[in-house]
Amino acid sequence: MTAAMALSDEDWPLDADLAILRLAKTESEFTADSLRKVLRPAPHPNWPGLAFGRARRAGLIEVVNTTTSKSKSRNHGSVKTWRRAINEELAA
Repeated sequence: MTAAMALSDEDWPLDADLAILRLAKTESEFTADSLRKVLRPAPHPNWPGLAFGRARRAGLIEVVNTTTSKSKSRNHGSVKTWRRAINEELAA
């Protein structure tokens, strides 16, 4: 697979934004591992972090803690634990 083919999933960023919003509404706390469970793999390894950054800057989520990733691909590295930072009316 070429780099151009790998990055051709132009819908992934929007799908990630929606998945993070859904996680924020349904889970008390979640990580990038949670996103990996509900969304297809990102075309680039930096994209999940960018998606969480967008949600944080928009005021939708906030960092609670850090934990160890359960993902084999992350080599049990450190990941942030997130929670919803908005009230139910704004999330609707």
